[in-house]
Amino acid sequence: MTVAILGPTFPDLARNVNRNVSSLSEIFVGRALGYFCGSVVGGVLFDCMNQFLLLGANVLILALWGDKGAPHMQALHFCFALGAFLAPLLAKLAWGTAASAQNHTESDFNSLVLNRSSKAASDSVFAVPDDMNLLWAYASIGTYVLVVSVFLFGLFCKKHSRQEKSAASAQGARRAKYHWALLCLLFLFFFFYVGAEVTYGSYVFSFATTHVGMEESEAAGLNSIFWGTFAACRGLAIFFATVLRPGTMIVLSNIGSLASSFFLVLFDKNSLCLWIATSVYGASMATTFPSGISWIEQYTTLTGKSTAFFVIGGTLGEMAIPAVIGILQEHYPDLPVVLYICLGSAIFTAVLFPVMYKLATLHL
Repeated sequence: MTVAILGPTFPDLARNVNRNVSSLSEIFVGRALGYFCGSVVGGVLFDCMNQFLLLGANVLILALWGDKGAPHMQALHFCFALGAFLAPLLAKLAWGTAASAQNHTESDFNSLVLNRSSKAASDSVFAVPDDMNLLWAYASIGTYVLVVSVFLFGLFCKKHSRQEKSAASAQGARRAKYHWALLCLLFLFFFFYVGAEVTYGSYVFSFATTHVGMEESEAAGLNSIFWGTFAACRGLAIFFATVLRPGTMIVLSNIGSLASSFFLVLFDKNSLCLWIATSVYGASMATTFPSGISWIEQYTTLTGKSTAFFVIGGTLGEMAIPAVIGILQEHYPDLPVVLYICLGSAIFTAVLFPVMYKLATLHL
């Protein structure tokens, strides 16, 4: 929910600080920078302190279930997708932020900046926004995260899970011949995959309203269909993971991402194609991240540091790609820059995975 809420409220946030959408892309950098720091520190601490207190969920699943953990990994990431699906609905339908009242283009934002600049100068940093629904949207999600965290901490205090930790430490470790080369390639793979996923989910709302000319209620629906198919396929992947190998699921995901992003570029202003291709793109992106973690675990044992390393790759992609799109979109406002970047990312990941697979199986 915290990841996906940014997309549909992006125009509202821009209006709130009197900026246009293109010039506000640094908020993606700020969010990703925090995630980056957390990944670095968390990866180091995971190997030297109580893992259940730190809650490094991906590595914990691998430690508890090992090679049998693929369905559990898919279930964990399904919960992420479910929250991402619900966030745009909550933001636009339940709370109905101010952006739903009328459709704004880039020129509207620019004129709004000029008209309200004098008022903004007198506002306090901690002033209540003009649209209280925007405040409630973020406050509600933040409160929900806090409540869940309190319950998890309560479970930790009740039982320290010594059995699970001893079972995890008893498992044998294995190391691929090209361990660090594989991790570096996976770093690049997640850089483009996570960058494209977060970018499309965050920018599709603004893209649909400014480039395609959709009403904001329809654009919110397009945002939700992306995360909806994303969530649905992650839910189905829990069962698929019991019969399909992680590598097979990655290949199918790469093919779907490549095809759908190609059609998005070809028919960027066709409303029907946009709905269909967005649905397929969301479905195709769904299983890649958890399948990638399960796939690499087949060839080399992951520690907290090694997991943090390729998670940082995804974080940097989440930081860099939206920022680049914001800069390019400002210089080329008539081009669907976000679609070109997503297609380029799909091509790169589709080419990179066979290279990773060859390197992983070279010594077998």
